[in-house]
Amino acid sequence: MATAFQQFKQLHQSGSLFVLPNAWNAKSAQILEKENYAAIATSSAAVANALGYQDGEDMPFEDYLFIIKRILAVVKIPLTIDMEMGYGKTNEEIYANCRTLAKLGVAGINLEDSTIIPTGRTLKDASTFAQTIAFIKTKLAAEQLELFINVRCDTYILNIANKQQETAKRLSLYETAGADGIFLPLISEPADIQAAVKHTKLPINVMSIPNLPHLDTLQNLGVKRVSLGPFLFNKVYDNIATLAKAITAANELTPLFA
Repeated sequence: MATAFQQFKQLHQSGSLFVLPNAWNAKSAQILEKENYAAIATSSAAVANALGYQDGEDMPFEDYLFIIKRILAVVKIPLTIDMEMGYGKTNEEIYANCRTLAKLGVAGINLEDSTIIPTGRTLKDASTFAQTIAFIKTKLAAEQLELFINVRCDTYILNIANKQQETAKRLSLYETAGADGIFLPLISEPADIQAAVKHTKLPINVMSIPNLPHLDTLQNLGVKRVSLGPFLFNKVYDNIATLAKAITAANELTPLFA
């Protein structure tokens, strides 16, 4: 029987685009599995906010692990984890977290090539980050562990100058380092997406945003997966707020059962 990693990797190698929903707890993961999604991701922002933390590794990794373990306990489809910057300052610390996830049965992770400094978020040096990827993949292989490393390249999130060229350079480095996939959140222009697909053999992952092309268009452009990001979580909790306001405004409980 194929492992979770093998099942997850195969989803990126089929001829069709797949939509990857992002859960934030065991119940949301169960619902998504019941709706026949082929795999589930976490959204670090959604998990953090659900636990009362801010996004950006404000959430302790131990708290995150509790949620991850609960999701793994109730679903059978592959689970990939939004690992932000890796929850570690060194390659060794980041790998230790990856090793923990791989041993739990997690299929993959997202790992960001940017970091947060006092003045905001900035890109890491591409070559240095590529070394981090290579370090993780080498250590995993040495222990006969498998984890789909999906690099979140933040050139479009940060809206840097010469995005296409810088993205192409980074994708080449990350592919050589052993990455399994590339995530380009906030990319939306078809020309940019097409350029990214042409510059790497790795499967390209984009994120659902309001001006993203139609799924059929994305498939024709060569995109392999679309993540829902934190937007499903946001929509659910926006509806909770709307319902709560309706109960207060009506001064009765009927909105709860309408």
